Amino acid sequence: MTSFQLRRAAPPDAPLIALWMAQPHVRRWWHQGWSVERWAQEIEQQAAGEHSRPCVITLDAEEFAYVELYRVRQDRLAEYYAYDDEDWGVHVAIGDSTRVGRGLGRRLLRTVADTVLRSEPACTRVVAEPDIENTPSVRAFAAAGFVQHGELQLPEKTAVLMVRTRTVQEA
Repeated sequence: MTSFQLRRAAPPDAPLIALWMAQPHVRRWWHQGWSVERWAQEIEQQAAGEHSRPCVITLDAEEFAYVELYRVRQDRLAEYYAYDDEDWGVHVAIGDSTRVGRGLGRRLLRTVADTVLRSEPACTRVVAEPDIENTPSVRAFAAAGFVQHGELQLPEKTAVLMVRTRTVQEA
């Protein structure tokens, strides 16, 4: 079985990320169909801070997805649920439309959550907040081992709080 490769995004990735974010199936949920220049600035800003880590995901030698890993305690999400200081959040966009609907999302989400929990020993939860209307995303998170923990009313959406907790075997 082929494995995902995750690497930190850099400003030269901005054209690809901007292309993915402009795809209708991504733009509908992310609302970040920004210019290449704006994406280059965003990636640079994220790379300079401690809040989030922008990443590009590769499978079978092809880049196909964008992932942001973020520290919940430094994110606005911390205002909406009883977070733990070491909680990490994840945002995922499969930009390559030919890779959507093939079960890659659930495999990717499971791999990302497992990787965070393995590399951050103090972290016991990885969370996400997909739009409640984004049924494919909610299903992918559930299939990846995330459990629904209620709804959150964010300014731009009603979200489902999805939580992947470290298992006893992983502790």
